Amino acid sequence: MMKLISIVTPCYNEEENVEEVYQQVKEVFAGLPGYVYEHIFIDNASKDKTVAVLKEIARKDKNVKIIANAKNFGHIRSGYYALLQAEGDAIITLVADLQDPTSMIGDFIKKWEEGYKIVIGIKKKSRENSVMFLIRKLYYNLIDRIAETEHIKSFTGFGLYDKSFMDILRKLDEPYPYFRGLVAELGQERFEIEYEQPERKRGKTNNNFYTLYDMAMLGFVNHSKVPLRLASFTGFICAFLSLVVAIGYLIYKLIFWSEFQLGIAPLVVGFFFFMSVQLFFIGMVGEYIGTIYTQVKKRPLVIEKERINFE
Repeated sequence: MMKLISIVTPCYNEEENVEEVYQQVKEVFAGLPGYVYEHIFIDNASKDKTVAVLKEIARKDKNVKIIANAKNFGHIRSGYYALLQAEGDAIITLVADLQDPTSMIGDFIKKWEEGYKIVIGIKKKSRENSVMFLIRKLYYNLIDRIAETEHIKSFTGFGLYDKSFMDILRKLDEPYPYFRGLVAELGQERFEIEYEQPERKRGKTNNNFYTLYDMAMLGFVNHSKVPLRLASFTGFICAFLSLVVAIGYLIYKLIFWSEFQLGIAPLVVGFFFFMSVQLFFIGMVGEYIGTIYTQVKKRPLVIEKERINFE
């Protein structure tokens, strides 16, 4: 009996790319006669013709399955939801912007057949904006240092995951998951394959400062208590320094009572400094509280508008 491989592709406003992604995956599996596959596209309420293009593809090819969301539930929840719907013996994530090389699918499957439950791509080089690549690299290094669990550097989620690992994720009931962290924390034995990320050919990336910040903070609050501890330590240090400065000013004033004038400048500088420190850490605590709030609400990952080609 041939094994089923599920390809999962999240998309949003990718009308220019989805057909080529579909064709590339189809060509890959034409060269893998020992397997059958399903290609699941989950559309996050695109505003262009992405769904229309996918429906035309699905009408001709029953290997293509579509989940259309009722609204935009965000890239974190939508892609993860699609992974949980896949029924393959192995599941491969593949972005719609053609920046995950489809040529690596065969390599992933080969290593999976050798016994690795997880086979992932590590983005060692990229043809994207050099500044953004550097920022991402700095983030990976930072979270790797402060995370309480292992964190995989230069890992975007692109990879193959055995059905046994997906069964573990289904039991978690995560309403807002940090998938990359879950792979590192809960994943079984894995194999890493390095690759160079190609430049986006068509269309415009849907990532912006907020989505990147959201993903970064999700990694911090889910896998490290260091920011909270840092707030406490900073508070202790600032309180101690304030006490030392206050005693110093008191002694100096007592010795040079008539000559020494305190002035308003030190007070203003000190006030704004401590206020900025307080606001920074109040914001950090707010990130943790927001994550707890999201977990407690237990809202569904997405609400589907329709499904196509699912039995």
